[in-house]
Amino acid sequence: MNNIKIICDSLSDVNKEYLEKYDIEVVPLTVILDDKEYRDSIDITPEEFYKMLRKEDAYPKTSQATYAQFKQVFDRYTEEGKTILYIAGSSAATGTCQSAIMAKNDTEGEIYIYDSYNLTFGAGFFVIRAAELIKEGKTIEEVFIELDKIKENYVMMFSVDTLEYLKKGGRISSTKAAVGSILNIKPILEVKDGLVSQVGQVRGKKNVVNKMMEAIKDRLGDDIDNSQVYVGYSDDEKEKEKITQAAKEMFNPDKIGYFMIGTCVGAHSGPGVSGILCFKNK
Repeated sequence: MNNIKIICDSLSDVNKEYLEKYDIEVVPLTVILDDKEYRDSIDITPEEFYKMLRKEDAYPKTSQATYAQFKQVFDRYTEEGKTILYIAGSSAATGTCQSAIMAKNDTEGEIYIYDSYNLTFGAGFFVIRAAELIKEGKTIEEVFIELDKIKENYVMMFSVDTLEYLKKGGRISSTKAAVGSILNIKPILEVKDGLVSQVGQVRGKKNVVNKMMEAIKDRLGDDIDNSQVYVGYSDDEKEKEKITQAAKEMFNPDKIGYFMIGTCVGAHSGPGVSGILCFKNK
């Protein structure tokens, strides 16, 4: 991949296969669970994380990747003569990107930072696409142009199984969480402009998938047969299968991929979170 080193943070949930294929470096965020700190995807895997949430009824917190972490990584690769391209998880949701900018300003060498304004594999998709383009011999400037096009043609939707984690994280009020739990309300959430917003809600889990599909179609239009679809899951295989089947029926996609929603998003959504990323090919 010539002289460009691609770096991302663990918020992007890029799986091991892609990391090895494109030699991508990951800077981990920190997950705090029962007053113990874990480096995301290093000290704890998503599978272990969700099992702990189920067993312990715990409510974790996350901490951004630090200036020191980025400085160490940037120094290592610039000293090797590498040009660095860091694709960041949303700066609107975490201070991790700002940590990287501060480290860049204190580091000699060519370092480029691109803010995906996205979360989980919504950000990871930008990382993988950048790696593919670099491998094709594209310049950093050409990569940025292509990534900007992606921002105009994707939708990222997800839903949570419980409202308790949104309440603990201050995303919804205690009253709204209590009423929602009583009525079995499941919110339909969208990642837009780097933040999570609610686009709808349904009564009961069985209605979640259809509502997500309708919302995606509203945003991307009817001509989506050539789309790429990625199904996000946590520890609910049945929901993963439901979303896959619904996506095949509604979108007839060129490709369906999968990603596990990692600990950083899972810390704020809880176990049972599931979602879908749809990118419309033009």
